[in-house]
Amino acid sequence: MILEVAVLDVIAGRTPQFEINFNMAKKLISSIEGFADLQLQRCLEQPNRYILLVNWDTLESHTTGFRQSAVYQEWKKLLHEFYNPFPVVQHYELINEA
Repeated sequence: MILEVAVLDVIAGRTPQFEINFNMAKKLISSIEGFADLQLQRCLEQPNRYILLVNWDTLESHTTGFRQSAVYQEWKKLLHEFYNPFPVVQHYELINEA
C-alpha cells in the first residue's frame, strides 16, 4: 500500500466551494483501479489548509492509472483552481506500525 500525501492550501474565502467540489471529485478518484481509500482533513489552526491522504495499491496506480487518465482531467477542472500555492504531492510506504 502506498500513501499519497498532499497539503492543500485553499484560497481564503473559497473553502465552502472547495469542499462541495471535493465531494464531487472523490467519486472520480474512487473509480480508478488501485484506489483504496482517502481522507480529507481540515487544519484547526489554519482553516483554509487541508491534508489529503489517499491510499493506493501501487505507486503506478496513482502516477499512471490516475494522473494519465481522463478522470484526472475532470479532477483538475473541479479542484485545481482553489490552490495557492499549488500542492506538493509525496508518496510514502509503511515501515512500521503499532
